[in-house]
Amino acid sequence: MQVLQNWKLHALALVITIIAEMIGIQRFGAVVFLPLLYALIMGLFVSIPSFKILTVETMEKSADYLGIAVMLLMVKVGLGIGPNLEILSTAGLALMLQELGHFFGTILFGLPVALLVGMRREAVGACYSVDREPNVAIIIDKFGFSSPEGRGVMGMYICGVLIGAMWASVLAGFFAQMGWFHPLALAMGAGVGSASMMAASTAPIIAVYPEYETQIAALAGAANLLTTVLGVYFGIFVSLPVMEKTYNFFTGRTREQDLAEEGQ
Repeated sequence: MQVLQNWKLHALALVITIIAEMIGIQRFGAVVFLPLLYALIMGLFVSIPSFKILTVETMEKSADYLGIAVMLLMVKVGLGIGPNLEILSTAGLALMLQELGHFFGTILFGLPVALLVGMRREAVGACYSVDREPNVAIIIDKFGFSSPEGRGVMGMYICGVLIGAMWASVLAGFFAQMGWFHPLALAMGAGVGSASMMAASTAPIIAVYPEYETQIAALAGAANLLTTVLGVYFGIFVSLPVMEKTYNFFTGRTREQDLAEEGQ
């Protein structure tokens, strides 16, 4: 019955999805625009209260359906783990260890900046990982969509969708031009668990080192797979607990104290 009561929400979601898929993947140089970006922008416009397309109450109820979508996402990620166990077992040590940087790097560099700009519990969700789909699912499952951590992880997820690919392209191109790192090391770093960011990163690296094109594509793809597969377990058992303890240590506060001040 609740689904029928919110039929407009589901109808809009379906229409937006169809339009986004019809536009498809668009490439502008090294920058790749995915249907997710179009859906996000269209969803932003239909949710503006002054347009009166959706009520605030309806938009708040949409968070309830996000949990269902998250469960489907985690099933999809889980189904991709089994067939790729051989790749994980044969991956080189360097490829495995570089995954640590994808997660702890966000804590070391992201948390201080988040605290300096005044973020509180939002910093936990925003800085514990690169905040792609599986990482969003972990936070929503543990803390809820409307929690401070949920706001933090969704804020970074949206930033990644909007400017992540462009930033990754510029950054990868800069380091490739500087020659500080081997092109295969740059390829490994390009696989951060996001297909769009990986594609945007590998293009300028290949442009600078065309003789390594095959190896760059293979290593970037393997690193991206490892981040997606291992990221779920690493996020749950390592990076998120470390992030919470690090936040508590630097702020001298607990989650209960922060929530009490917010009046939740």
